[in-house]
Amino acid sequence: MTEPLTLAVVGHTNVGKTSLLRTLTRDTGFGEVSHRPSTTRHVEGARLSVNGEALLELYDTPGLEDAIALRDHLDTLERPGERLDGPTRLARFLDSGEARQRFEQEAKVLRQLLASDAGLYVIDAREPVLAKYRDELAVLAMAGRPLLPVLNFVAGPSQREAAWREALARLGLHALVRFDSVAPPEDGERRLYESLALLLERARPALERLVADHERQAEARRQAGARLIADLLLDAAACRRQVPAEATQEQAALGELRQAVRQREQRCVEALLRLYAFRRDDAHADDLPLLDGRWSDDLFNPETLRRLGLQVGGGLAAGAAAGAGLDLLVGGLTLGAATLVGALAGGGAQTARHYGGRLLGKLKGRRELTVDDAVLRLLALRQQQLLQALEQRGHAAQEAIRLAAPEDERWRKGTLPEPLRIARARPDWSSLNPGAHLEQVVRLEQVERLARTVTPAP
Repeated sequence: MTEPLTLAVVGHTNVGKTSLLRTLTRDTGFGEVSHRPSTTRHVEGARLSVNGEALLELYDTPGLEDAIALRDHLDTLERPGERLDGPTRLARFLDSGEARQRFEQEAKVLRQLLASDAGLYVIDAREPVLAKYRDELAVLAMAGRPLLPVLNFVAGPSQREAAWREALARLGLHALVRFDSVAPPEDGERRLYESLALLLERARPALERLVADHERQAEARRQAGARLIADLLLDAAACRRQVPAEATQEQAALGELRQAVRQREQRCVEALLRLYAFRRDDAHADDLPLLDGRWSDDLFNPETLRRLGLQVGGGLAAGAAAGAGLDLLVGGLTLGAATLVGALAGGGAQTARHYGGRLLGKLKGRRELTVDDAVLRLLALRQQQLLQALEQRGHAAQEAIRLAAPEDERWRKGTLPEPLRIARARPDWSSLNPGAHLEQVVRLEQVERLARTVTPAP
């Protein structure tokens, strides 16, 4: 077993070094992220392994704060007639009292860089290229270790990427990588590790293994997330309640059904957050919309459906439009027998096929409540939103998640996927019904089929 590659993550104060480590390790609890300067005061490490073998060790370091003064001080360490190389000059500095006092923080950074195979120099690309950054790079170059600049925070409109590229090229640093730790690009890790492999050829096999493992994990998470959503949708589609045709009992059953579906959706949300290694309070953005880990837009609010361009009801809605009190959102039928017959006639053949059994059941004195197609579509669309957001979100993100309205037309229009239509006739497939049998092979097969339709269309 070979020794793992060691990397020191270095740079100025408050440029996102800890944020980068959080994203690379997928650990929202790594270190402390703050807008206050000098938040990291000591070196903290993390290890990335594949099949139990450590391949990469990453070390977070304090921010460099006074590189201009340090560079001037290093120039005074040469005695007359000496021409010290960079590592020797740094070794002399680290043995001095100044390294334990005035430049204690910078000394911690340099010790870790000298003990590492290479360094990642993190840059806040929103900052102008100032003299202090050039002096930082000059001091770090004295360590004699390969240095890979990482342009952080490049997703925003205020970034100065072009200016930084030019400045780094002037300093001889032509290899660099763009990696926004808050909204990392899909291939961000691959590019980072491939760039490192160009600087450290001996480490290429380990870095390629790491990339391949991360991509396998990402695909496994995506498939597991799709299965979680598919399981939710089957649960909702197969859910039903039969109640006597009495207004008070019907309303109570309707309220209970809605609450059961809300809670079932919440369990899916929490499972997706755990799958992607986020905590419940990491997804609190208004635009998601989640509030304290819960959807702030009620699942059964017609306005929620309208904003996503979903239509509620069909032929039955048209037939019952003349004042009949029909709860379209769950197919909850609160009509008298005469009104039911009129609604059935007005709705036509489509209504008879989809709702006839329930309407005739009304004539026998019982009512069946199920979840409307529009709600199933809404469940699918907003769980897709969450899945996409988690895939695109870095573990250092502190701000609200920004999402566009889902554009997957497969769930907006047309017929629902066949597994959901099958589930309508299988109440034993829903964990929301008494006597459910969730481990049936045929149900598990339908979950897999449905999961393939859940992932967003390319």
